[in-house]
Amino acid sequence: MKLHLNAEYLLSKPLTGEGVQKVKKYIAEETKEILVKGVPKEKLSESPKIIDSNISDELISVTIESGTYVRSHAVAIRLKNSLSLLLGKEFKVGIKKVVGKKYTLTLELEKIPKDPIKIPFVDNILIEGNNAILTLNDLDEEFLTKNHVDRIINLFYDKVEAQFWGGKGEHWELISKSKNIDPLTNKDPTTELLALGWLKQGPSQGQWFYHAPIAALLRTMERIAIEEILKPLGFIEVIAPKLVPFEIWEKTGHLSGSEPEIYYVSPPISRDISVWEEVIDLYKITKKAYVDKIRERMRDPIGGMTYAQCPPMYWAFDGKTIDDSEFPVLIYDRSGPSYRWEAGGRQGIERVNEFWRIEPVFIGYPDQLIELKEKMMERYAYVFDKIFEIEWRTAWVTPFYMAQSGQTGIEKETERIKGTVDYESWIPSRGNREESEWLEFQNLSIVGDKYTKAFSIKSSKNKELWSGCSGIGLQRWTVSFLAQKGLDSDKWPKEFKKYFGEFPRQIKFV
Repeated sequence: MKLHLNAEYLLSKPLTGEGVQKVKKYIAEETKEILVKGVPKEKLSESPKIIDSNISDELISVTIESGTYVRSHAVAIRLKNSLSLLLGKEFKVGIKKVVGKKYTLTLELEKIPKDPIKIPFVDNILIEGNNAILTLNDLDEEFLTKNHVDRIINLFYDKVEAQFWGGKGEHWELISKSKNIDPLTNKDPTTELLALGWLKQGPSQGQWFYHAPIAALLRTMERIAIEEILKPLGFIEVIAPKLVPFEIWEKTGHLSGSEPEIYYVSPPISRDISVWEEVIDLYKITKKAYVDKIRERMRDPIGGMTYAQCPPMYWAFDGKTIDDSEFPVLIYDRSGPSYRWEAGGRQGIERVNEFWRIEPVFIGYPDQLIELKEKMMERYAYVFDKIFEIEWRTAWVTPFYMAQSGQTGIEKETERIKGTVDYESWIPSRGNREESEWLEFQNLSIVGDKYTKAFSIKSSKNKELWSGCSGIGLQRWTVSFLAQKGLDSDKWPKEFKKYFGEFPRQIKFV
């Protein structure tokens, strides 16, 4: 890696001849400390260098060249700070503006990109042999200070790697599998429910109206999850907001890959009825919503509808120090639907834009969460084996927090503590168990300190805190059960029937 930066410092007033000479001497002879700071001793030969400088009465220009360890933009800011002290103390001159006039990043490539790559703020990307040359121009001080360049370098390598992923590029590794179960049906659950009139598609894309019989099934799934898994383990219920501002997703990383699936929310520009008079009158005359007129009266998006329930739950602890006696903190939310724009990926009631989940979140010390994870897996296994009596399996997969930010692989190839376990069920209507696609209907993740650090959540003993969560999809639990057990409740497992009872009556239509 070779980073070549032309930086300029605009002064608050002209320097005298003495000042110009003083700055020249300082840059040439007294900048060693800011150049080597942070460079490993064994790598001092790779320290950044100021290879050129030009000092006029109102402008200082420098050319900085660096490698990996201390990068040119960091040196530019260090130099600004040290020059400010020198100029202010001796000449009463300040630096009012720092500009990265041209920044050339030469990056070594292990793989040559198949297709052109575009990155914000990068004006040109040139591939020469095994190097990529990225050019950025006119960068302000905030850009140079806030690690934007480092993120651009990482993003470039991610985009190169992404061109070599197969399919979604997600890691998948079998952990365990239940015994084979002979299904009672091979019919598609959604097709059957539609035929019975228990479902109605809409009113919007990816939504369903659930009539009483299927609503009763969904509520049964909810009761089983709470009574058999969450309450025995000590979880308590909370109610989390369902409109999530961008500030929360900026901390969780959801804005690194989830944008195409988010339902964005824009508030009106005003509640003043006169602002909306035209829209109201148009409706009164035509009985139609004039979307173009409505759009004119909307503010910019402030966030979006719940994509996953956990971000606002972490936000509730933002900046808090939790008493040691509270760990592990065990909470769950079931208070409303989540939304994801699935576009062409919708399928039945198991893959929808509006879906119902219970999301448990847990915060505690690493050993506590490792123990909790094992207990949760035991409770899940009990439900799926003894209450549902279905065929299912578990797999290590790309952690949800990586998948939702466009990443692939797993946290560490040799680590099986942090990460995501997916639960999958066999859907007989899709084909035989060996070759068909199974349904991911449940997950369980330990995410380490990713979110406790992002939200500055601390313990009263100042010990390392981890967190985790589990997504319990009620529609997918229902599909997993019905796909193997069918709709004849007389044949359902006795333990499930204890929770369900009998189907409520369906409203008759003529």
